Amino acid sequence: MTADILNTRLPGPRAREDDQARAARHAEGHPSVSPGDIAVGVIIGRTSEYFDFFTYGIASVIVFPQVFFPFADPLTGTLYAFAVFALAFVARPFGTTLFMHVQKHWGRGMKLTAALFLLGTATAGIAFLPAHDTLGTHAIVLLALFRCLQGIAWGGSWDGLPSLLALNTPARQRGWYAMLGQLSAPIGFLVAGALFLYLYTRLEPADFTDWGWRFPFFVAFAINVVALFARLRLVMDNDFSRLLEERELRPIGTREMVRTQSRHIVTGAFASLASYALFHLVTLFPLSWLVLQHQRTVSQVLTVELAGAAVALAAMLYSGYLANRIGRRHTLGLVAVLIGVFALASPWLLGGGAVHQDAFILTGFALLGLSYGQSSGTATANFLPAYRYTGAALSADLAWLVGAAFAPLVALGVSDRYGLGGISLYLLSGAACTLAALAANRSARRAAA
Repeated sequence: MTADILNTRLPGPRAREDDQARAARHAEGHPSVSPGDIAVGVIIGRTSEYFDFFTYGIASVIVFPQVFFPFADPLTGTLYAFAVFALAFVARPFGTTLFMHVQKHWGRGMKLTAALFLLGTATAGIAFLPAHDTLGTHAIVLLALFRCLQGIAWGGSWDGLPSLLALNTPARQRGWYAMLGQLSAPIGFLVAGALFLYLYTRLEPADFTDWGWRFPFFVAFAINVVALFARLRLVMDNDFSRLLEERELRPIGTREMVRTQSRHIVTGAFASLASYALFHLVTLFPLSWLVLQHQRTVSQVLTVELAGAAVALAAMLYSGYLANRIGRRHTLGLVAVLIGVFALASPWLLGGGAVHQDAFILTGFALLGLSYGQSSGTATANFLPAYRYTGAALSADLAWLVGAAFAPLVALGVSDRYGLGGISLYLLSGAACTLAALAANRSARRAAA
């Protein structure tokens, strides 16, 4: 099956260009690996990660407050669950650093195997974890531990394929290929959300709270096993390995990266901050806020969000076309402005009736698709080739930590205490950071020229 996937071509003119480029590289003695092959590898790897990501995120809203924090009221229990949710993003840079050392000493295959094995173990551990009523405080401690292990594993699962894709894509098609790897996010949400919605609506509430919610975590474990073998087959392929070496995509120590490339890391992270700030405010926050306020049911919100994920998927495809026309940085800047406008309207939309709330979710997902579709590595081209492999990983880690890790926790806490205006401030700050980072990046490029 994997071989069939690898032999798949992009439709239309891109397929012919792909084949011509492949033939030219083969005739010159270079690895016969096309950007389409690399994009498939990125999608395979990221889809399993995003399914894990959203499985835990949705459970943090509709399951964990009752299972692990039954001693607290629903709002406080959800805040506790969001605090544990953020631990993975705090641990992620440590995972990147640790597994870069693993790759240096034992190779890329060992690194990826160990990282995905750790991710599967942590995910399965959550699935088997007893509730607070059975294990008491130890259940919360173990949940936090498994969540940290998930974050470390996500940092370690970086395979360099997005960087390889960026370096091997025709200049006039960079926006399109950058978008392909990001498709995994809405796909992962669609699968995770649909599975939770099915279980939530088909099972009795007591059964869902007792054992039904564990099933998606078992599925996540199985998907990780399949993704491990698929990704190993890709990254250990001789042509892929040779191309990674030719492009100098090797691990660099985090200390050296921070010492010599800290400016580029920060710029790369903040250039996409508007997208990361929006990420959880249209996926997890509406689900928690509307349900806790007794305005909508879990099934109603999840249904609209699944439609929103489909909208995000279409918007991502359009972002590839748009970025090819006006450039990736202009696309990110334009969408950051639109996110700022959306931020001003957010309290009115989310605080209104069902139609306004649906408009908030669907519009937010559309903007997320446009922005997140081009958020991968927009400013990491500033890194020299030898630093891009680690630089891209650390930039993504920082963007997740600053922009997304605490977004649902802060948004829910601030909105409960001060009103929905807090969402506007959060999104506006993200949009401002993106515009500032893009401006700084443009100035740096002009100075270098």
